[in-house]
Amino acid sequence: MATAGKVIKCRAAVAWEPNAPLMMEEIEVAPPQEGEIRIKVVATGVCHTDLYHLFEGKDKRGFPTVLGHEGAGVVESVGPGVTDFKPGDKVIPLFLSQCGECKFCKCPKTNMCDCSCNYHDIMSDPTTRFTCRGQPILQFMGTSTFSEYTVINQIAVAKIVDDAPLDRVCLLGCGIATGYGAAVNTAGVTPGSVCAVFGLGAVGLAAVMGCKNAGASHIFAVDINEQIFEKAKIFGATDFLNPKAYNKPISEVLSEMTSGGVDFSLECVGNTEVMRTALESCIKGWGVSVLVGWTDVKDFSAKPIQLISGKTWKGSLFGGFKSKDSVPNLVCDYMTGKIKLDEFITHKMSLEQVNDAINLMKTGDCIRCILNISK
Repeated sequence: MATAGKVIKCRAAVAWEPNAPLMMEEIEVAPPQEGEIRIKVVATGVCHTDLYHLFEGKDKRGFPTVLGHEGAGVVESVGPGVTDFKPGDKVIPLFLSQCGECKFCKCPKTNMCDCSCNYHDIMSDPTTRFTCRGQPILQFMGTSTFSEYTVINQIAVAKIVDDAPLDRVCLLGCGIATGYGAAVNTAGVTPGSVCAVFGLGAVGLAAVMGCKNAGASHIFAVDINEQIFEKAKIFGATDFLNPKAYNKPISEVLSEMTSGGVDFSLECVGNTEVMRTALESCIKGWGVSVLVGWTDVKDFSAKPIQLISGKTWKGSLFGGFKSKDSVPNLVCDYMTGKIKLDEFITHKMSLEQVNDAINLMKTGDCIRCILNISK
């Protein structure tokens, strides 16, 4: 392309500081360096993790930054040493890399990668190709998809099929893969089992879909917003509970309704109290509870007897999927109808409307908003 090797000036939504609206700016995006890829972002979802960093992270080391990590686009140019990608390839950026060389990548028990853990305390990569107003702009989770162009290391990019609709498969860059994989991979939901999913945002609904596809016989959808129950039916939920409708803990309600508790529970809120409730909702002996919701601001606790009695408490990041290997397969699963994506999308907006999209997410009036970045 004509822009290869040159600095590109483009639009981006910059978070200059915590707890402040994003500002539309013209930024400079440098050419990709060794092992890097410059991507023209076509579409991106707005995820609660973006909001978490903006409103709850409180760490100014992670600012100024360009948020966004649930995107899809087209390769504009590649840096030296890149052989698996070429201009024109459709791709999905990955906040969780897969270098293929570290001890974690080589281990089938995990999807962690040594190269993804260096900046999760501030969630913005200190190595950046962005500048604005003469100063460096950090790249959120190494991706930054609230920009027309971004530069990402090749170990954090997945190449996908040419006919994939980018304004839908972008959701596989985070939320949907996270919830779905938490059920099918981390929890290991089994046919005929009874499950409970706490929190019915995009991640929770994806977890419901995972339980359904894994063959669960009953799936309890738990949320204080009853308006989302109809949507949960679409993804396979069979029973619906509003904790505020009972005068006893919802874990006791579930225990009574299931003769001792559910086989699998998934916490998809990022609330430490709900995490404990989800564990207590599991049956003793073999119950498995998975922490899926992202948070790092409070400690969590439980009575030891919950685990001594045979329950298992696990965590899940990106649904346990090894990113570069799995995302192209998930795209194909969507293309063949095995998993849903369209049903998660409740709003579509332009990049300039990003603050409106953020407000919709904050108020719970949106499951997923897709920002159309460029054509």
